[in-house]
Amino acid sequence: MTAEVTVGLDGSQESLAAAGWAAREAVLREVPLRLVYVEEWPNAPEMPAPHARTVSERAESLLRDEADRARKDHPDLDVVVERARGRAAERLTAAANEADLTVLGSRGLGGVLGFVVGSVSLAVVGSARQPVVLVRAEDERVAPGDAIVVGVDIFHPCQALLAFSFNEAARRGLPLRFLHSWTLPTSYGYAALVDPGIGEELGDRLIGGLDDLLEPWRKRYAGVEVKARSVVGPPAYELVEAAQTAELVIVGRRSRSIPLGPHLGHVAHAVIHHSPAPVAVVPSL
Repeated sequence: MTAEVTVGLDGSQESLAAAGWAAREAVLREVPLRLVYVEEWPNAPEMPAPHARTVSERAESLLRDEADRARKDHPDLDVVVERARGRAAERLTAAANEADLTVLGSRGLGGVLGFVVGSVSLAVVGSARQPVVLVRAEDERVAPGDAIVVGVDIFHPCQALLAFSFNEAARRGLPLRFLHSWTLPTSYGYAALVDPGIGEELGDRLIGGLDDLLEPWRKRYAGVEVKARSVVGPPAYELVEAAQTAELVIVGRRSRSIPLGPHLGHVAHAVIHHSPAPVAVVPSL
């Protein structure tokens, strides 16, 4: 693994926004920025040679312009560029596996529709062994976020998720807001109606478990402000609501060996489609 932030470029407004976000992240981490353009190969056999040359020239121009912009905005930033040929999802996933962090753009439609995440971005997010951040072209919120929101499952704790979250908060000087969502098991049924205190008791136990999970990290990162909530409701909905005031949303992805390719859980999938803030997906190792 190389200490760098990698960003995939394709010339879209979303990828340009991702490049700007990635450059700022590279400065925070004090690592180089790597700009990657993947030319889909093989091209269609009927593609005329002049058109192929035009595509190549545009790729060179895009990489040059974005490298110049990054260096102008961040004079001390080390910027490297790379052109690759092959399947974009495969090449970007390979690049993501070599980097501390990879940043990709996702097209936002606004309102309830949120992100439109292409197959390439989904493939990389669903299979990369390192964290990947998805960035939309524009933030339509009136005010920028002022905290980092983290979705955490206390029944399947992910140390990589916690480490990434606390490191990001420490770098940015932002508070952490951990959120665990739950619903009352159906087995409680009639008992919950007769005695609502049963649900409150379960909620108290869950918040206690969340505090226990975070305690070692609180001690290690004493300068980071941390708040934890356990709320009743669907996890995806609660995270998207919390994302309205977030600068960054962080979710985990459990690694699974399945025959049909990369897998992204339904919570992470919903959040990256509907969060107005950039979303970091951290795989468990």
